[in-house]
Amino acid sequence: MDAQYQPQEIERDAQQFWEKNQCFKAVEDASREKFYCLSMFPYPSGKLHMGHVRNYTIGDVVTRYQRMQGKNVLQPMGWDAFGMPAENAAIKNQVPPAKWTYQNIDYMRGQLKALGFAYDWSREFATCDSDYYRWEQWFFTKLVEKGLVYKKMSTVNWDPVDQTVLANEQVIDGCGWRSGAPVERKEIPLWFLKITDYAEELLADLDKVDWPEQVKTMQRNWIGKSRGVELAFDVADHDDNALEPLRVYTTRPDTLMGVTYVAVAAGHPLAQAAAEGNPTLSAFLEECSHGGTSEAELATMEKKGMDTGYQAVHPLTGRRVPVYVANFVLMEYGTGAVMAVPAHDQRDWEFATKYDLPIEPVIADENGEVPDLSEGAHDDYGVLINSGEFDGLDFPAAFDAIAARLAEQGHGEVKTNFRLRDWGVARQRYWGAPIPVKYGPEGQTVPLTDDELPVELPLEVTVDASGSPLKRMPEFSDLGDGWIRETDTFDTFMESSWYYARFCCADNPEAMLDERADYWLPVDLYIGGIEHAILHLLYARFFHKLMRDFGLVDSDEPFQRLLTQGMVIAETFYRPTENGGKDWFNPADVAVRRDDKGRPLSAVLESDGQPVEMGGIEKMSKSKNNGVDPQAMIDRFGADTVRLFMMFAAPPEQSLEWSDSGVEGAHRFLKRLWRLVAEHLAAGTPGTLDVDALSEPQRELRRKTHETIQKATDDIGRRTTFNTAIAAVMELTNALGKFDDASPLGLAVAREAVEACVLLLAPITPHACHALWDELGHDTPAIDAPWPVVDEAALARDTLEMVVQVNGKLRARLDVPADADKDAIEAQAMAAENVQRHVEGKTVRKVIVVPGKLVNIVVG
Repeated sequence: MDAQYQPQEIERDAQQFWEKNQCFKAVEDASREKFYCLSMFPYPSGKLHMGHVRNYTIGDVVTRYQRMQGKNVLQPMGWDAFGMPAENAAIKNQVPPAKWTYQNIDYMRGQLKALGFAYDWSREFATCDSDYYRWEQWFFTKLVEKGLVYKKMSTVNWDPVDQTVLANEQVIDGCGWRSGAPVERKEIPLWFLKITDYAEELLADLDKVDWPEQVKTMQRNWIGKSRGVELAFDVADHDDNALEPLRVYTTRPDTLMGVTYVAVAAGHPLAQAAAEGNPTLSAFLEECSHGGTSEAELATMEKKGMDTGYQAVHPLTGRRVPVYVANFVLMEYGTGAVMAVPAHDQRDWEFATKYDLPIEPVIADENGEVPDLSEGAHDDYGVLINSGEFDGLDFPAAFDAIAARLAEQGHGEVKTNFRLRDWGVARQRYWGAPIPVKYGPEGQTVPLTDDELPVELPLEVTVDASGSPLKRMPEFSDLGDGWIRETDTFDTFMESSWYYARFCCADNPEAMLDERADYWLPVDLYIGGIEHAILHLLYARFFHKLMRDFGLVDSDEPFQRLLTQGMVIAETFYRPTENGGKDWFNPADVAVRRDDKGRPLSAVLESDGQPVEMGGIEKMSKSKNNGVDPQAMIDRFGADTVRLFMMFAAPPEQSLEWSDSGVEGAHRFLKRLWRLVAEHLAAGTPGTLDVDALSEPQRELRRKTHETIQKATDDIGRRTTFNTAIAAVMELTNALGKFDDASPLGLAVAREAVEACVLLLAPITPHACHALWDELGHDTPAIDAPWPVVDEAALARDTLEMVVQVNGKLRARLDVPADADKDAIEAQAMAAENVQRHVEGKTVRKVIVVPGKLVNIVVG
């Protein structure tokens, strides 16, 4: 065996073996327990980044481990290929989006293969393949037939540069997240899926999945189930004519007697009516149409409004209060109108303070007194005051009493509402799956038939900033006889909402899914960033339930367990520019002086030797120029080193700080492991492992081996803390390095330890372990080797180490016979020299013995 570790040669040979023997091809087998591991598929942007590498390495380690446990595993890979970045690249580089996308896929596929990920590449697809999205189109037509789809005029965030609708989360400070252009509020016809029909089930079924509680909470908040009262305010105009009643929904009917104004959205019919003949109000409505749309923005933006001149009639007291248009009220939320109680809602308080409107408290403070409202609203629950017959009631009693009175007078009813809104799935862009609908000459809206599918996206197009070319392509949209085809395309969340299921039967050209989906689903472990915790996961859960209700799958949830990996972060360096900006420099181009603990003291740019500022630790990004090219690391150190560092540097859920020295340390360890195996093989032929004939050093190494197997099994299999599993194997290699016994029995004990190291690391550094397993003389490749099994007898000890504390402070360590009883342990502890010194002259009040761990002596 060559004692030198040559990663490039080793990795090439291993990958060729796996590909030649189709080692990762998954085949359904009802007699075996399945394990489906899936990492969120990448957008083919051109190159993998370290976040990809971390995400996919985690999935690969788990998949390989489960395979070694004897399970039938599936780990597929594909490409989330539609979306705006391809269109933007097409505009910038004058390359059709399809060509740009497939070129990137080819390059990134090569990078994934270079990292040795155990993917079943026979199941690969890109969501821009018509063989994939045709089934999405087919399913959409079935949803239309079932009444789960509708089209309506909707006020949207419109990006005038990207010429598309933006979700609220894509509007940053009133501008489009990609273009930076001021967003407009625009009313256009859109297609919607009725996700609200499934709101209750989406909420309840969160209890069925093993997900981080943080993610479940985010989903619960997004669905936003609440119990409240929907009530009506009668409305009168300037001439006291009755108008359409104003309906509002509130979860705080206990504050109803404190309403001092009502606010409506700029898009509300009442606001539009009030603006007729009122240019000042019209201008204000136009201003509101360019305002913020996210809840975070609405909470922090300056509150602005105008009086409509209309008055709302309080449903219980008959009191009249003004109706304002307010920029913090949106038509998309609730009824587009709110009852304002400035004494008990901070947003309402800010508005009332600005426009000198009454602020009237109706909830007492914690002392039962009128709350101090000079600095802000009092929004706690409490006992009612200034509320007439309802005075003295607490929240539950007031809720019921006021709701009953409103119902009695025909002005309101108790309702359960959801914050969740139906899913708008239409986008006015080119690079997406065409929506399979056509429109007739007499206004008909008809889903396409099966024989009209797929509606293939034209690939040879010119994309520019003027919007989707589909709208300018009669050869695409004009079907003849007055019929035209829909030119909007699907939201890319549509494709990512069911790809996990298509992987189960990606080769079926006759059906969306088949019985193989029921074999593999649900996904046993789904891995991806927490930034997808709401929309992607929620839409995928909804889509799964739709497919279940159409008989396509037989499970309720798509992903049984979820692991959200942390970010990859790195140091940043910059120099200020004359215009107040910053020029960022890649860490690879900077020399850093550090203290003895590795903390940075100063830094200079290597090209000119001049100082640069240290910007702290940030997420790897192009904007901060602190990314590390995975390919460069693979070329320099090999894929196994990159994989080992990624798994060793931090637990999966935590942020991982990139460290060049850490990568070099991982590489040194692999070289040491390689050399350790070479030296072991050179030492001679092992004898038979006779466990009854072991010397104490031999027994100690064997115990260490099986303790390591036990820990690594728990760390990888249950806790997914790969860093501690690796640390345990490193400790075992250290023990092996100190084990100097070339006898046949000694070599047999060492062989067991060496093989345990190789197999325990096989999921993490598969190429090196493939080669080492072969060098150790095994006919079966490491990929098919079973996971090591703990020999419980090897863990047995004649003695146990116990610590002795006096008043909680460590005073001694004892080797205690493993079968010693409490009295014997106590006597041995009291006899220890250092313990005697600390109890001498004092009264022993209590002795606490925790078997196998510690003795605590309490003195006074």
